[in-house]
Amino acid sequence: MKTTLLMAAIVALFGVIGGMIGGQKGMLLALLFAGGMNVFAYWNSDKMVLRMYNAHLVDDTTAPELVAMVRELAGRAGLPMPKVYVIEEDQPNAFATGRNPENAAVACTTGIMRVLSARELRGVMAHELAHVQHRDILISTITATMAGAISALANFAMFFGGRDEHGRPVNPIVGIAVAILAPVAASLIQMAISRSREFAADAGGAKISGDPQALADALRKIEAYAAGIPMHTAEQHPETAQMMIMNPLHGGGLANLFRTHPRTEERVERLYAMARGQNQTDFR
Repeated sequence: MKTTLLMAAIVALFGVIGGMIGGQKGMLLALLFAGGMNVFAYWNSDKMVLRMYNAHLVDDTTAPELVAMVRELAGRAGLPMPKVYVIEEDQPNAFATGRNPENAAVACTTGIMRVLSARELRGVMAHELAHVQHRDILISTITATMAGAISALANFAMFFGGRDEHGRPVNPIVGIAVAILAPVAASLIQMAISRSREFAADAGGAKISGDPQALADALRKIEAYAAGIPMHTAEQHPETAQMMIMNPLHGGGLANLFRTHPRTEERVERLYAMARGQNQTDFR
């Protein structure tokens, strides 16, 4: 419900910007533009991100233990076997991608394979499969595309002005304010959706693996190592940060408003509560 409301908010924001540029016709054109971007992202985002990270496909011959682990977890989750990729990065991290469970892929860095125990890595892979199970990849693709489109439309409105449905120019002060604030609002909504889906994937992954504590321990270890090890590709493509199990980028102050992930302490606390068999409704 929370994710649905947030996505409705970002669509409404898109419509407002489109309406400012050209009234009802502008709103319709803006929504059509967003729809086209989403269709493109739906079919191509997985290939694009795997190419960005120079991920290489592995199998039972090149990475037998990792592939066997993913196969076992996919079976427990009732999912088709996804493709498995490895990324040559020292920072411990992982992500899932693909437009649906039948075309999904999971990827992890060489760093995470070195740092985590087999039990902890299993917890991480279960988390990524939960993203596939929940179709979070599609949700994150749509929200990221919409947020980017809102920024582009806002910039267009700032430089070229806008008109209402009667052809009257929009108040320039209002136009500038909206052009500045709309992308910020879109990013805040996008990050809120991302944080909500991470909590759900933690809970789903813990249920798939049957070992909430392993994922909690993995998250603590990943955060400790990632803080001192940069991920160069993520620095070049910060829009991919929300895909990771842990934000590969670091910042403080106002950057905390745009957190793509919940605080690790809160994620760990919820997982330990799940391990103790406490009320699990908080994980939804």
